[in-house]
Amino acid sequence: MPILLKDLDTSDRQGLLGKIKGLCFDIDDTFSTHGKITAEAFQALWDLKNAGVKLIPVTGRPAGWCDHIARFWPVDAVVGENGAFTLFMDKDGGREKLRRFDTLSDADNTSAKSKLAALRVTLEKEFPGLSYASDQAYREFDLAIDFCEDVAPWKDSEVTRLVKVCEDAGAIAKISSIHVNTWFGKYTKIEGIQKFLASDGAKKLKLPALNQLIFAGDSPNDEPMFGAFEESVGVANVKKYLPMMKTPPKYITTGEAGIGFAELAEFLRD
Repeated sequence: MPILLKDLDTSDRQGLLGKIKGLCFDIDDTFSTHGKITAEAFQALWDLKNAGVKLIPVTGRPAGWCDHIARFWPVDAVVGENGAFTLFMDKDGGREKLRRFDTLSDADNTSAKSKLAALRVTLEKEFPGLSYASDQAYREFDLAIDFCEDVAPWKDSEVTRLVKVCEDAGAIAKISSIHVNTWFGKYTKIEGIQKFLASDGAKKLKLPALNQLIFAGDSPNDEPMFGAFEESVGVANVKKYLPMMKTPPKYITTGEAGIGFAELAEFLRD
């Protein structure tokens, strides 16, 4: 079971803080709270930035949102659509420009998009009345099926069936707190961040190695990240998912969502 972050003794606390140089974090229900970014959470992000902590959101949210996040949030880069790409601002001749790193090759991306179009037809036949996430129009590489964000909550059995239909078609399908995200291509959030950290763009940004980053998340689709990072934190709302997790976060906050994020930020600034 995860250890409460606040219960770490002085020695363990200092050891953790001594090795961590940056924070990777999920957005929905980790940084945001009930679909909003609170003043407390956003101030915590700025406080971390001003303290010199490297910041990389790793999200299932779409390319269009990630463009905004990379440009306007106090972050160093953002991994989007569950690892499909990374966007970051690069100073080129003194002027910042948006740069993009794709996890897959151009040929693989083209193939994945063709398969995704066919899967969309299948899903709409299997699930009449299916609703995509309100941000689907801004996505490039995945389908996000809304099962509780802007629609009446689906039965767990139907969410499970949806995942199976996607996987039977050869797609990857992950359940977040609000959507089922599905895509083609051999990448996940962790592969997205790993490949970007090995890229020239990450070197130019002077980003830390994976073992110097801590990850924060809240739901089952963050489980591979909890397992891949040496240090990981779940905000308190992750507790309801712990019974179904083989690899839980190492630590947990007392506060949920944005409050928990602010709690983690304060810990990292100490």
